[in-house]
Amino acid sequence: MRSTEGRGICFPAYAIITVIAILANAGIAIADFLNAKFVLANSTEVGLPRTWLPWLAALKAAGAAGLLLGLMGVPVIGVAAAAGLVLFYIGAIAAHLRARVYHNIAFPGGYLALAAGSLVLAVAR
Repeated sequence: MRSTEGRGICFPAYAIITVIAILANAGIAIADFLNAKFVLANSTEVGLPRTWLPWLAALKAAGAAGLLLGLMGVPVIGVAAAAGLVLFYIGAIAAHLRARVYHNIAFPGGYLALAAGSLVLAVAR
């Protein structure tokens, strides 16, 4: 049985980080689906085929939806979604490194930090 000590502090942090991660991933998924100019420019720069954008957008949207389900009381889905997003953004950083595109690597790094924060806090609560 898990201890309830620290839950008072952990849940607000989990909720705040997870809500930010949900909004960020939903927002970038929408930008991907709409083929925003900055998305197309970045994907071209890192060598990502345009045909992948809807699929990657769907993964981001699914991650956001899974985080929301986790926040709403289905913790196993939230943990799985956060873990999936962590892996996704590790792949995004790897694509930037492979293409030697460093000037905007902070963006996938920020998304990775949000996903990792949500994952750690979801497991800890």
